[in-house]
Amino acid sequence: MSKNFETILVERDRGVTTLTMNRPELHNAFNEVMIAELEKAFIQFGKDAETRVIVLTGAGESFCAGADLNWMKKVAGYSPAQNKADALRLHKMLLAVYRSPKPVVAKVNGAAIGGGTGLVAAADIAFADQSALFGFSEVRLGLIPAVISPFVLRKIGEANAREYFLTGERFTALRAQEMRLIQYQGTPEYVQEKIQDKVNELKKGSPTALADCKRLIEKVGAQPLDKIGTFTSAQIAARRGSKEGKEGMIAFLTKRKPEWIP
Repeated sequence: MSKNFETILVERDRGVTTLTMNRPELHNAFNEVMIAELEKAFIQFGKDAETRVIVLTGAGESFCAGADLNWMKKVAGYSPAQNKADALRLHKMLLAVYRSPKPVVAKVNGAAIGGGTGLVAAADIAFADQSALFGFSEVRLGLIPAVISPFVLRKIGEANAREYFLTGERFTALRAQEMRLIQYQGTPEYVQEKIQDKVNELKKGSPTALADCKRLIEKVGAQPLDKIGTFTSAQIAARRGSKEGKEGMIAFLTKRKPEWIP
């Protein structure tokens, strides 16, 4: 199955489909190809009768470090319309994870930054190595975590979002657990054992009932995400085109401090 994807490895074993983001040399950072392939994979295996649970993880030292530098360089020159369309593609990918009819388990094996943390938030159940780090670094680039915000806020709530969206500081797996971004953290051995236990429990549920449960949670829990996507995509598009957004991205790419840091 992996031959159908450039950036994702696919393994299937006894009802569990493991999707591994496979750009380890770039810490599994997003680009257009990976975003498209993640959406395709979650739609494909969400419909697959043999798949009972989907596990998402990253190859190498990181889970997902957010946006790829080359992608950032490209979007820095986008028109407002291109920026909005690009951001909407990210929203649709996260929505495919969130709405997958199969339970989605995130296995965070290292850093999960920006969009990587958004992926964790979109999963149903998340496990992290005790050394994993999380963060929303967007404000330090003159941007905002707009597209991932509907998914993250559902997990960590407004108070925690105000602290970490605004400071941009990184936080530990233990703190992520305290905020309910993830459910479990510990040694790699503990995480692997706990994931297997949880997968076994998930496989006890009726596939259609599990899918209906996920739809129920979304319906009862908050507004439909379709409407939010248009707003959040417009927000990030506006920030990318703003003076501070451009300054932040240029400063990051040229490895200097942005002008608002003395």
